[in-house]
Amino acid sequence: MRPVRLFTALLLATAALVGQPAMAKSRIKDIVEFEGVRENQLIGYGIVVGLNGTGDALRNAPFTKQSLEAMLERRGVNVRDANLNTKNVAAVMVTAKLPAFAAPGAQIDASVSALGDAKSLLGGTLLVTPLLGADGQAYAVAQGTVQTGSVSAGGASGSTVLKGVPTAGRIAGGASVEREIGFRLANMAQMRMTLRNPDFTTARRIADVVNGAYPGSAVAENPTIVAIRPPAGQDMVSFMAGIENLSVEPDSGAKVVIDEVAGVIVMGDAVRISTVAIQQGNLTITVREQPAVSQPGPFARGGQTTVVPQSDISVDEEKGKQFLTLRSGAALSNLVAGLNALGVTPRDMISILQTIKAAGALQAEIEVM
Repeated sequence: MRPVRLFTALLLATAALVGQPAMAKSRIKDIVEFEGVRENQLIGYGIVVGLNGTGDALRNAPFTKQSLEAMLERRGVNVRDANLNTKNVAAVMVTAKLPAFAAPGAQIDASVSALGDAKSLLGGTLLVTPLLGADGQAYAVAQGTVQTGSVSAGGASGSTVLKGVPTAGRIAGGASVEREIGFRLANMAQMRMTLRNPDFTTARRIADVVNGAYPGSAVAENPTIVAIRPPAGQDMVSFMAGIENLSVEPDSGAKVVIDEVAGVIVMGDAVRISTVAIQQGNLTITVREQPAVSQPGPFARGGQTTVVPQSDISVDEEKGKQFLTLRSGAALSNLVAGLNALGVTPRDMISILQTIKAAGALQAEIEVM
């Protein structure tokens, strides 16, 4: 009897494991941001030269003319009183993202956008442009050929074909880092991790996982911040390398996101429905106007040919669909299966979800984009 009992218990345990949904775990590095480890925005003002007559009109863009004159004067050319009428120059704003811990000499991408009335920046060359940070210091210098990835063509009749945005482009690896951000990770005694999706349960789970690997190292300060300290004798870099690869099962609230413009609906697995009955139908009213011509009879006096309007109105109400009833605590799969059974379109589904929420039966937050 004993082997039979053991075999039965093994079967029950296996069935229980099979019936449970698989846990969706994520690495800590994929759900948090580390304090100080971030990109920094850079911006600069420059000019693009070498355009094929698609640059700024100097009469309409005085800043372009002033920049061109200042640049030429620095090269020893005096054009203050000259009548500049070139269309091969454009004033631009240059932006870039300085990665965390980027060292001098590293190459980063630069984005270039027209500032005046230039038609296209394709093929132009950006001259040396310092890129400044929020503190006003130059952290990188950009220069290179602008690639827009756009196509434009025009004919003598005035018709044009345009694909993409020719007044904004990119220089791959076109900026060189000249200054390093003064951030010293190795000297930090504590690191704070910021959850991308704040949640009390997720913050508590992260702290528990970290403390399981490094006892007494983590504290969940609030649903957004988890503070960690490396154990004695371990540096911050190696400690963070071990922390970021630990796996955690993130939790999230029940939310339904609706994009009414595109007709897109996204529902989380935690969405629950209270007991509710749903019926959906379409009422179509069709009005057809078919004008008829009326002519006078033969030998009629004073008769005129007239157009007599004839209206045909029909009402079509979709029938045959019964009430869909969802029991209390119905999960997302039940809701989706039920709405699909009704054959509703995404537009109708948006209205149904909003109506269920108004009835107090949708236990989730609705966010309309």
